[in-house]
Amino acid sequence: MDILIFIASMGALIYGADFIIEESEKIALRYKISPFVIGATLVALGTSLPEMAVSMSASIKGSGDIAVANVIGSTIFNIALVLGTVFLISKKINPNRDLFAKDSAWALFPILVFILMGIDGKLNAVDGVLFLILMGAYLTFLIGSNQVEGIDEELGREKFAWGKTSLLLLTGFALTIGGADFAIDSAENIAREFGISEWMIGLFLVAFGTSLPELVISIKAALNNNADLAIGNIIGSNVANFTMVLGLSSIVNELNVDLAANFFDISAALVLTLMLVFITANKLYNKSAGIVLLVVLGLVVQNSF
Repeated sequence: MDILIFIASMGALIYGADFIIEESEKIALRYKISPFVIGATLVALGTSLPEMAVSMSASIKGSGDIAVANVIGSTIFNIALVLGTVFLISKKINPNRDLFAKDSAWALFPILVFILMGIDGKLNAVDGVLFLILMGAYLTFLIGSNQVEGIDEELGREKFAWGKTSLLLLTGFALTIGGADFAIDSAENIAREFGISEWMIGLFLVAFGTSLPELVISIKAALNNNADLAIGNIIGSNVANFTMVLGLSSIVNELNVDLAANFFDISAALVLTLMLVFITANKLYNKSAGIVLLVVLGLVVQNSF
């Protein structure tokens, strides 16, 4: 029963995030906000809502391992699974944006800050505030950029109605928050039943589910020949996961971080982030890179169990 509840909860998280993303885009288009700002902020932040809901719920319930593991696992899945799949299915990827010069530091910096903050074995409210400041700096950078990336322009042609949009937004938030609450409870029950640690549940089971919005949106963007948005969505989501998700979660309740015990998994997230930087530096947006990323994911999963 807990497995069925978990699957249903993940579905609620994904559909809730989808409602929020689409209606946020409609509002932005209605008020003529730059498509790049929409794609790089609202979409990236929107796809991180499941991670934020799960990690904050876990923090409130005192399940700090799930909160932190969810972010580490999501970073691994976002880069290895999502980008690996995007590179495999795309016929040709030639981003207009110089991702290495403009975005690679933002991909790497948050995880390095997380490791430094975790040396003392915890993330407290002060760390959380610093994370949120970093998120603010990232958003300021994005808004100040004049590079334009497209989104689903069909939304701009739909008739806008505040009543419908407000209702769908509220529905989205209800699904996301409610789904997170049930996901945490069911995940903990699954962990106890099978003798699996909360860290492993958060790292793989929860993280995979909360990474599905990034997977769906990035694949859609890749199929629409919008590689900039597909790759930018992953970079933005990973920044949001470390800064906004861990920031808010650590403000709600102090989180324990055991760098030594979870050395392999945290190292895997760091290595994959460095691989992303290497790929953008050398413009290796091809099927070979996709295969390598998926192979690395397989090795991580195999060695973690």
